[in-house]
Amino acid sequence: MNSNALKKVAVLTSGGDAPGMNAAIRSVVRSSLYYNLEVFGVFRGFEGLIENDIRALNPRSVSQILQKGGTILKSARSEAFREKEGRQKAFENLKSRGIDALIVIGGNGTFTGAMKFQEEFGIKVMGIPGTIDNDLFGSDFTIGFDSACNTVIDAVDKIRDTALSHNRIFFVEVMGRDAGYIATSCALASGAIAAIIPERKMSIEDLISKLNRGMESKKVSSIIIVAEGGHLGKAVDIAREVEKRFSYYESKVTILGHIQRGGAPSIHDRILASKLGVGAVEGLIEGKSNCMVGKIHKDIVYTPLKDAISKTSKMDENLHRISDILST
Repeated sequence: MNSNALKKVAVLTSGGDAPGMNAAIRSVVRSSLYYNLEVFGVFRGFEGLIENDIRALNPRSVSQILQKGGTILKSARSEAFREKEGRQKAFENLKSRGIDALIVIGGNGTFTGAMKFQEEFGIKVMGIPGTIDNDLFGSDFTIGFDSACNTVIDAVDKIRDTALSHNRIFFVEVMGRDAGYIATSCALASGAIAAIIPERKMSIEDLISKLNRGMESKKVSSIIIVAEGGHLGKAVDIAREVEKRFSYYESKVTILGHIQRGGAPSIHDRILASKLGVGAVEGLIEGKSNCMVGKIHKDIVYTPLKDAISKTSKMDENLHRISDILST
Protein backbone atom coordinates (compact mmCIF):
# COMPACT_ATOMS: atom_id res chain seq x y z
CA MET A 1 0.00 0.00 0.00
CA ASN A 2 1.12 3.52 -0.70
CA SER A 3 0.30 5.95 2.09
CA ASN A 4 2.13 8.94 0.55
CA ALA A 5 -1.13 10.84 0.02
CA LEU A 6 -2.16 10.35 3.63
CA LYS A 7 -0.05 11.64 6.50
CA LYS A 8 -2.25 12.40 9.49
CA VAL A 9 -5.46 10.77 10.74
CA ALA A 10 -7.81 11.74 13.58
CA VAL A 11 -10.31 9.48 15.33
CA LEU A 12 -13.36 10.30 17.45
CA THR A 13 -16.31 8.55 19.08
CA SER A 14 -19.76 10.07 19.05
CA GLY A 15 -23.31 9.29 20.09
CA GLY A 16 -24.11 6.56 22.58
CA ASP A 17 -21.15 4.54 23.80
CA ALA A 18 -20.92 0.85 22.97
CA PRO A 19 -18.71 -1.93 24.37
CA GLY A 20 -15.82 -2.38 21.94
CA MET A 21 -15.34 1.28 21.06
CA ASN A 22 -12.04 1.29 22.95
CA ALA A 23 -10.91 -1.76 21.03
CA ALA A 24 -11.70 0.11 17.80
CA ILE A 25 -9.76 3.18 18.97
CA ARG A 26 -6.80 0.98 19.83
CA SER A 27 -6.95 -0.66 16.42
CA VAL A 28 -7.10 2.68 14.57
CA VAL A 29 -4.19 4.10 16.53
CA ARG A 30 -1.87 1.13 16.22
CA SER A 31 -2.66 0.37 12.59
CA SER A 32 -2.13 4.06 11.69
CA LEU A 33 1.27 3.99 13.33
CA TYR A 34 2.06 0.69 11.61
CA TYR A 35 1.55 2.45 8.28
CA ASN A 36 3.68 5.42 9.41
CA LEU A 37 0.76 7.79 9.83
CA GLU A 38 0.48 10.32 12.62
CA VAL A 39 -2.71 9.76 14.59
CA PHE A 40 -4.72 12.11 16.78
CA GLY A 41 -7.57 11.53 19.20
CA VAL A 42 -10.48 13.96 19.28
CA PHE A 43 -12.02 14.08 22.75
CA ARG A 44 -15.80 14.49 23.29
CA GLY A 45 -16.79 13.82 19.71
CA PHE A 46 -17.75 16.64 17.34
CA GLU A 47 -17.90 19.04 20.29
CA GLY A 48 -14.22 18.41 20.96
CA LEU A 49 -13.51 18.89 17.28
CA ILE A 50 -15.01 22.36 17.49
CA GLU A 51 -13.27 23.18 20.78
CA ASN A 52 -9.92 21.91 19.47
CA ASP A 53 -9.66 19.18 22.11
CA ILE A 54 -7.35 17.16 19.88
CA ARG A 55 -4.26 15.30 21.09
CA ALA A 56 -1.55 13.23 19.43
CA LEU A 57 -1.70 9.54 20.33
CA ASN A 58 0.97 6.85 20.45
CA PRO A 59 0.98 3.09 21.10
CA ARG A 60 1.03 3.61 24.87
CA SER A 61 -1.96 5.95 24.68
CA VAL A 62 -4.12 2.91 23.98
CA SER A 63 -2.49 0.35 26.28
CA GLN A 64 -4.83 -1.71 28.45
CA ILE A 65 -8.04 -0.44 26.87
CA LEU A 66 -8.96 -3.48 24.75
CA GLN A 67 -10.97 -4.97 27.60
CA LYS A 68 -12.60 -1.77 28.83
CA GLY A 69 -16.14 -0.60 28.16
CA GLY A 70 -17.05 2.98 27.34
CA THR A 71 -14.70 5.16 25.31
CA ILE A 72 -11.45 6.78 26.44
CA LEU A 73 -12.09 9.56 23.92
CA LYS A 74 -15.44 10.35 25.59
CA SER A 75 -18.59 11.24 23.72
CA ALA A 76 -20.88 14.28 23.70
CA ARG A 77 -23.78 15.67 21.76
CA SER A 78 -22.92 18.81 19.81
CA GLU A 79 -25.60 21.31 18.88
CA ALA A 80 -22.87 23.59 17.53
CA PHE A 81 -21.84 20.97 14.93
CA ARG A 82 -25.34 21.11 13.47
CA GLU A 83 -24.55 24.66 12.32
CA LYS A 84 -22.28 25.57 9.41
CA GLU A 85 -20.28 27.90 11.64
CA GLY A 86 -19.49 25.08 14.06
CA ARG A 87 -18.45 22.72 11.28
CA GLN A 88 -16.25 25.44 9.77
CA LYS A 89 -14.44 25.85 13.07
CA ALA A 90 -14.00 22.08 13.35
CA PHE A 91 -12.48 21.94 9.88
CA GLU A 92 -10.07 24.78 10.65
CA ASN A 93 -8.87 22.92 13.74
CA LEU A 94 -8.11 19.85 11.66
CA LYS A 95 -6.52 21.90 8.91
CA SER A 96 -4.24 23.72 11.36
CA ARG A 97 -2.72 20.37 12.31
CA GLY A 98 -2.51 19.13 8.75
CA ILE A 99 -4.92 16.27 9.45
CA ASP A 100 -5.95 14.61 6.18
CA ALA A 101 -8.71 12.25 7.30
CA LEU A 102 -11.23 11.70 10.08
CA ILE A 103 -12.36 8.31 11.37
CA VAL A 104 -15.67 8.43 13.25
CA ILE A 105 -16.93 5.61 15.46
CA GLY A 106 -20.65 5.69 16.12
CA GLY A 107 -24.09 5.21 14.64
CA ASN A 108 -26.68 7.00 12.52
CA GLY A 109 -26.31 10.47 14.02
CA THR A 110 -22.53 10.29 13.94
CA PHE A 111 -22.46 9.26 10.30
CA THR A 112 -24.98 11.91 9.32
CA GLY A 113 -22.75 14.61 10.79
CA ALA A 114 -19.62 13.11 9.24
CA MET A 115 -21.24 12.90 5.81
CA LYS A 116 -22.27 16.56 5.96
CA PHE A 117 -18.75 17.50 7.09
CA GLN A 118 -17.18 15.65 4.17
CA GLU A 119 -19.57 17.19 1.64
CA GLU A 120 -18.83 20.73 2.79
CA PHE A 121 -15.06 20.58 3.26
CA GLY A 122 -13.85 17.62 1.24
CA ILE A 123 -11.92 16.04 4.11
CA LYS A 124 -11.67 12.26 3.89
CA VAL A 125 -14.08 10.54 6.25
CA MET A 126 -14.38 6.89 7.26
CA GLY A 127 -17.06 5.49 9.56
CA ILE A 128 -16.79 2.54 11.94
CA PRO A 129 -20.16 1.16 13.12
CA GLY A 130 -20.17 1.44 16.90
CA THR A 131 -23.71 1.04 18.27
CA ILE A 132 -25.48 -1.62 20.30
CA ASP A 133 -28.57 -1.23 18.10
CA ASN A 134 -27.11 -3.18 15.13
CA ASP A 135 -29.22 -1.00 12.82
CA LEU A 136 -26.66 0.10 10.21
CA PHE A 137 -26.69 -1.27 6.68
CA GLY A 138 -23.38 -2.68 5.43
CA SER A 139 -22.21 -4.91 8.27
CA ASP A 140 -23.55 -8.16 9.68
CA PHE A 141 -22.95 -6.79 13.16
CA THR A 142 -22.10 -3.44 14.70
CA ILE A 143 -19.58 -3.05 17.50
CA GLY A 144 -21.31 -3.43 20.86
CA PHE A 145 -24.32 -5.46 19.76
CA ASP A 146 -22.98 -8.82 20.90
CA SER A 147 -21.85 -7.45 24.27
CA ALA A 148 -25.23 -5.78 24.87
CA CYS A 149 -27.00 -9.05 24.08
CA ASN A 150 -24.78 -10.93 26.52
CA THR A 151 -25.67 -8.40 29.23
CA VAL A 152 -29.38 -8.85 28.51
CA ILE A 153 -29.11 -12.64 28.60
CA ASP A 154 -27.27 -12.56 31.92
CA ALA A 155 -30.04 -10.39 33.38
CA VAL A 156 -32.88 -12.45 31.92
CA ASP A 157 -31.39 -15.69 33.23
CA LYS A 158 -31.49 -14.17 36.73
CA ILE A 159 -34.99 -12.82 36.23
CA ARG A 160 -36.20 -16.26 35.17
CA ASP A 161 -35.11 -17.69 38.53
CA THR A 162 -37.50 -15.41 40.39
CA ALA A 163 -40.20 -15.80 37.74
CA LEU A 164 -40.17 -19.57 38.24
CA SER A 165 -40.34 -19.16 42.01
CA HIS A 166 -43.51 -17.07 41.95
CA ASN A 167 -45.51 -17.96 38.80
CA ARG A 168 -44.74 -14.62 37.26
CA ILE A 169 -44.66 -13.14 33.82
CA PHE A 170 -41.81 -10.71 33.33
CA PHE A 171 -41.80 -8.02 30.68
CA VAL A 172 -38.14 -7.15 30.10
CA GLU A 173 -37.55 -3.92 28.20
CA VAL A 174 -34.32 -3.71 26.22
CA MET A 175 -32.66 -0.94 24.23
CA GLY A 176 -32.37 -0.66 20.46
CA ARG A 177 -34.23 2.57 19.62
CA ASP A 178 -36.40 1.77 16.58
CA ALA A 179 -34.72 -1.56 15.86
CA GLY A 180 -35.60 -4.93 17.36
CA TYR A 181 -32.32 -6.77 16.83
CA ILE A 182 -31.43 -6.99 20.52
CA ALA A 183 -34.94 -8.06 21.51
CA THR A 184 -35.23 -10.68 18.76
CA SER A 185 -31.85 -12.27 19.41
CA CYS A 186 -32.26 -12.26 23.17
CA ALA A 187 -35.79 -13.70 23.01
CA LEU A 188 -34.48 -16.75 21.19
CA ALA A 189 -31.36 -17.10 23.33
CA SER A 190 -33.25 -16.77 26.61
CA GLY A 191 -36.25 -18.94 25.74
CA ALA A 192 -38.68 -16.01 25.99
CA ILE A 193 -42.24 -16.67 24.91
CA ALA A 194 -42.27 -13.59 22.66
CA ALA A 195 -40.37 -10.56 21.42
CA ILE A 196 -42.29 -7.35 20.80
CA ILE A 197 -40.38 -5.30 18.24
CA PRO A 198 -41.03 -2.38 15.86
CA GLU A 199 -40.49 -4.50 12.73
CA ARG A 200 -43.09 -7.15 13.49
CA LYS A 201 -46.71 -6.42 14.33
CA MET A 202 -48.19 -8.24 17.31
CA SER A 203 -51.45 -7.34 19.04
CA ILE A 204 -52.27 -7.71 22.72
CA GLU A 205 -54.69 -10.45 21.62
CA ASP A 206 -51.84 -12.33 19.91
CA LEU A 207 -49.81 -12.08 23.10
CA ILE A 208 -52.70 -13.29 25.25
CA SER A 209 -53.12 -16.27 22.92
CA LYS A 210 -49.47 -17.19 23.39
CA LEU A 211 -49.83 -16.93 27.16
CA ASN A 212 -52.97 -19.07 27.13
CA ARG A 213 -51.19 -21.77 25.15
CA GLY A 214 -48.40 -21.70 27.69
CA MET A 215 -50.86 -21.98 30.57
CA GLU A 216 -52.57 -24.96 28.92
CA SER A 217 -49.21 -26.73 28.59
CA LYS A 218 -48.54 -26.15 32.31
CA LYS A 219 -46.01 -23.36 31.76
CA VAL A 220 -45.42 -21.83 35.19
CA SER A 221 -43.74 -18.58 34.12
CA SER A 222 -43.07 -16.55 31.02
CA ILE A 223 -40.58 -13.98 29.81
CA ILE A 224 -41.52 -11.39 27.19
CA ILE A 225 -38.78 -9.22 25.67
CA VAL A 226 -39.92 -5.74 24.68
CA ALA A 227 -37.89 -3.47 22.40
CA GLU A 228 -38.01 0.10 23.71
CA GLY A 229 -39.35 1.32 20.33
CA GLY A 230 -41.98 -1.40 20.03
CA HIS A 231 -45.32 -0.57 18.39
CA LEU A 232 -47.36 -1.59 21.46
CA GLY A 233 -45.62 0.95 23.67
CA LYS A 234 -43.30 0.59 26.62
CA ALA A 235 -43.10 -2.56 28.73
CA VAL A 236 -45.13 -0.99 31.55
CA ASP A 237 -47.94 -0.15 29.11
CA ILE A 238 -48.03 -3.68 27.69
CA ALA A 239 -47.95 -5.25 31.16
CA ARG A 240 -50.89 -3.09 32.22
CA GLU A 241 -52.96 -4.19 29.23
CA VAL A 242 -52.11 -7.86 29.73
CA GLU A 243 -53.05 -7.72 33.42
CA LYS A 244 -56.54 -6.54 32.47
CA ARG A 245 -57.17 -9.70 30.45
CA PHE A 246 -54.89 -12.37 31.87
CA SER A 247 -54.66 -13.07 35.59
CA TYR A 248 -53.00 -16.48 35.61
CA TYR A 249 -49.57 -14.92 36.18
CA GLU A 250 -48.53 -12.00 38.33
CA SER A 251 -46.97 -9.44 35.99
CA LYS A 252 -43.68 -7.68 36.65
CA VAL A 253 -41.63 -5.26 34.57
CA THR A 254 -37.85 -4.87 34.39
CA ILE A 255 -36.27 -2.09 32.36
CA LEU A 256 -32.62 -2.93 31.77
CA GLY A 257 -31.68 0.51 30.45
CA HIS A 258 -28.09 1.65 30.21
CA ILE A 259 -26.51 -1.40 31.83
CA GLN A 260 -26.62 -2.74 28.27
CA ARG A 261 -24.06 -0.15 27.21
CA GLY A 262 -21.59 -0.86 30.00
CA GLY A 263 -19.14 -3.57 30.88
CA ALA A 264 -16.27 -5.30 29.15
CA PRO A 265 -16.78 -6.07 25.46
CA SER A 266 -17.26 -9.69 24.42
CA ILE A 267 -14.58 -11.55 22.47
CA HIS A 268 -16.75 -11.13 19.35
CA ASP A 269 -16.83 -7.35 19.75
CA ARG A 270 -13.10 -7.15 20.51
CA ILE A 271 -12.26 -9.05 17.34
CA LEU A 272 -14.81 -7.17 15.23
CA ALA A 273 -13.56 -3.80 16.48
CA SER A 274 -9.95 -4.78 15.83
CA LYS A 275 -10.74 -5.86 12.26
CA LEU A 276 -12.80 -2.76 11.48
CA GLY A 277 -10.20 -0.39 12.93
CA VAL A 278 -7.52 -1.79 10.65
CA GLY A 279 -10.02 -1.83 7.78
CA ALA A 280 -10.81 1.85 8.30
CA VAL A 281 -7.16 2.88 8.13
CA GLU A 282 -6.38 0.66 5.16
CA GLY A 283 -9.47 1.91 3.35
CA LEU A 284 -8.33 5.51 3.74
CA ILE A 285 -4.84 4.61 2.53
CA GLU A 286 -6.41 3.02 -0.55
CA GLY A 287 -8.24 6.27 -1.28
CA LYS A 288 -11.70 5.37 0.02
CA SER A 289 -13.76 8.07 1.69
CA ASN A 290 -17.29 8.98 2.78
CA CYS A 291 -18.03 5.35 3.56
CA MET A 292 -18.43 2.93 6.46
CA VAL A 293 -16.21 -0.07 6.94
CA GLY A 294 -18.10 -3.23 7.85
CA LYS A 295 -17.85 -7.00 7.87
CA ILE A 296 -20.22 -9.18 5.87
CA HIS A 297 -19.66 -12.90 6.33
CA LYS A 298 -15.85 -12.97 6.51
CA ASP A 299 -15.15 -10.03 4.22
CA ILE A 300 -14.27 -6.43 5.06
CA VAL A 301 -16.52 -4.22 2.93
CA TYR A 302 -17.04 -0.50 2.40
CA THR A 303 -20.52 1.01 2.15
CA PRO A 304 -21.31 4.66 1.29
CA LEU A 305 -22.32 6.49 4.47
CA LYS A 306 -25.57 7.52 2.80
CA ASP A 307 -26.50 3.87 2.28
CA ALA A 308 -25.36 2.81 5.74
CA ILE A 309 -27.75 5.35 7.23
CA SER A 310 -30.72 5.18 4.87
CA LYS A 311 -30.94 1.50 3.98
CA THR A 312 -32.26 -1.08 6.40
CA SER A 313 -30.55 -4.29 7.42
CA LYS A 314 -33.01 -7.11 6.85
CA MET A 315 -34.23 -8.75 10.03
CA ASP A 316 -33.56 -12.48 10.13
CA GLU A 317 -37.11 -13.82 10.11
CA ASN A 318 -35.76 -17.29 10.83
CA LEU A 319 -35.00 -16.15 14.37
CA HIS A 320 -38.70 -15.49 14.94
CA ARG A 321 -39.73 -18.77 13.37
CA ILE A 322 -37.35 -20.79 15.52
CA SER A 323 -38.28 -18.80 18.62
CA ASP A 324 -41.99 -19.50 18.01
CA ILE A 325 -41.31 -23.23 17.62
CA LEU A 326 -39.22 -23.50 20.77
CA SER A 327 -41.22 -21.24 23.09
CA THR A 328 -44.28 -23.47 23.35
